[in-house]
Amino acid sequence: MATNPQVKYRINIRYQDQRSRYYAEDLGNGILLKMVQIPAGTFVMGSPDEEAERSEPEGPQHEVTLGEFFMGMYAVTQAQWRAVAALPRVNWALDPDPSRFKGENRPVEQVSWYDAIEFCARLSVRTGREYGLPTEAEWEYACRAGTTTPFHFGETITTDLANYNGTYTYNGGPKGINRRKTTDVGSFPANAFGLYDMHGNVWEWCADHWHSRYADKPKRLKANGNLPWLSEDKNADRLLRGGSWFDHPWGCRSAYRVSNRPVTRNSNLGFRVVCRAARTLQ
Repeated sequence: MATNPQVKYRINIRYQDQRSRYYAEDLGNGILLKMVQIPAGTFVMGSPDEEAERSEPEGPQHEVTLGEFFMGMYAVTQAQWRAVAALPRVNWALDPDPSRFKGENRPVEQVSWYDAIEFCARLSVRTGREYGLPTEAEWEYACRAGTTTPFHFGETITTDLANYNGTYTYNGGPKGINRRKTTDVGSFPANAFGLYDMHGNVWEWCADHWHSRYADKPKRLKANGNLPWLSEDKNADRLLRGGSWFDHPWGCRSAYRVSNRPVTRNSNLGFRVVCRAARTLQ
């Protein structure tokens, strides 16, 4: 890959632990953006008819194949956001401190889809690597990490495992805490790929435009899940995945899909990034 002469932040740290392999972008002042290696594979996307609280947009189930990519270990934090928001504008102005719930290690929220795209564009210019939002297929594949249950940790969910509105229960699970705010990223157990907070805390923007059923999905997107499913309407609603601190537990399931206008900013909307052309770890 050609070297960008304006690159200031390079991959200079490599890690490997029992759970994952990843690299870290140095954003300056000790702020790192950790990117986890997600292996290539094929999985069944969507939920089975018998899954509790299933909704129609989650079907029909279908196989999707993906190439290897790297995904943020955590949702983008407020510290990471501030570091990238200080970089030169590409297309869109960024508020350096948009979040309602303040904390350097809390996820940035109250960011629109366009804000997230601008973050990725600025990060790409500075690193010389192409960053973007995950496709919906990449997100679900990464969230499941080889599982087929409603959550990567099993058939039900508790507030010891994720941050959501614990006043409500799912599939026989217990009631829990309603924290009414975000929590620091990494506060709950990671999945088998080494990704944290894929269920709850903040909804995560995806690259795709909203489509209400998978039956219309082109075959080429099943053969290559690293490509987003787009429409001709540039103002179409965008996909969100994962649930949030505000939501019922059924909305945190791996297969659950929802959408919003790309200009929307709420205190439960965040994102994480992917990189599909990062240097392969040795």
